[in-house]
Amino acid sequence: MSDKLFENIYKENFPFWEKISHGDRDYICQNSYMVSYPRGKNIHNGEECSGVILVRSGSLRLYMMSDEGKDITLYRLHQGDMCMLSASCVLDAITFDVLVGAEQDSQCCVIGGPAFATVSERNPDIRIFALETAVSRFSDVMWVMQQILFMSMDKRLAIFLSDESARIGSDTIALTHGQIARYMGSAREVVSRMLKYFASEGIVKVSRGGVTILDKRRLWRLAAVEK
Repeated sequence: MSDKLFENIYKENFPFWEKISHGDRDYICQNSYMVSYPRGKNIHNGEECSGVILVRSGSLRLYMMSDEGKDITLYRLHQGDMCMLSASCVLDAITFDVLVGAEQDSQCCVIGGPAFATVSERNPDIRIFALETAVSRFSDVMWVMQQILFMSMDKRLAIFLSDESARIGSDTIALTHGQIARYMGSAREVVSRMLKYFASEGIVKVSRGGVTILDKRRLWRLAAVEK
């Protein structure tokens, strides 16, 4: 892929792009590559510096896994989102293992971690951008922890369904009970019971194709989301 195409992509997504030298822009483009990840592919295992990942299409999931094999979804990345936690060589403060997997067939731009780190060392604007991006994602992580630790299951499920519906622009959420449970850091059986309760109350309809929201206002009230 030509450096010119990468330059156009980065110009749209990096606020610092016009502030760095032409040489540094060329260096970043020369150390970039486009990768297609099939659904279910493990992209980053937390042990190496995989680089800075920019999602062009599809969806990635960042998660942590316990020694017993239980995983918790920290957040998901969609088109236009960037993953900095896969580049531990860029941010020295990343001292924990974060796993990244493709939850859909995805195409991503990947900037080699060492190259991005080299350029960021001599460009404060890049380092500030990297830190701000990471901090914004830590806010997402804290929100997940707050839900798991302090919120009831019905409220958590209502928040998830409301947010997912808003994200995809549809009242029908084509996810299995197992997928919803994984994203919420819960057990499939717990999610299934709560969806059955929501269905009995006329809030949602559950089918083999997913979950359809029937009563948004009641769902918003459960989630305490102002609309």
